[in-house]
Amino acid sequence: MKKAQRNDKALVVDIFTKSFDTNLSVNYIIKQDANREKRIRALMDYSFEMCMAFGDVFLSDDNKACALVIYPDKKKSTLKSTLWDVKLIIQAVGLSNISKTLKREKLISSIQPKIPMLYLWFIGVDPAEQGRGIGSKLLQEIIDYSNSSNRPIYLETSTVKNLPWYDKFGFETYNEQDLTYHLYFFKRDVK
Repeated sequence: MKKAQRNDKALVVDIFTKSFDTNLSVNYIIKQDANREKRIRALMDYSFEMCMAFGDVFLSDDNKACALVIYPDKKKSTLKSTLWDVKLIIQAVGLSNISKTLKREKLISSIQPKIPMLYLWFIGVDPAEQGRGIGSKLLQEIIDYSNSSNRPIYLETSTVKNLPWYDKFGFETYNEQDLTYHLYFFKRDVK
């Protein structure tokens, strides 16, 4: 695993755009129209920028998988982050989805503990490379990093087929919510 650099942005955004194309949680906030794929790309662009500023962007050594990590205790409102928020609304969410997106984010924030954590916002593998253990290797490296950083990992997923995968890596479900889809909240304590 390596930390991504700014010049890796196109690769990271491309992997996430492809791997989250049918994700229920992503499509819940993205305006569903003819520009849906561009909107997902805009969300991933936003997420990359936020993690470069307030977290980490990791790539697998073979550049086939990536993870976006944010440290909520280090996140700040800045002029730049506010501009990213506005850009996200215009390019990805759309005005009609602002209310439900804000409600969802408020719900997630109210459920997450207010402790120093490693928030695994996104982890994805290029769809052409899935099923080869690349994502598992990257997740294990993130777990090792969280242990050495003394930060538990928190995440949410709407992908039911990933539930056993997270269980296998020692994650525990600590909450579930029904939106128009089911959202599972996972944590993994430092070991």
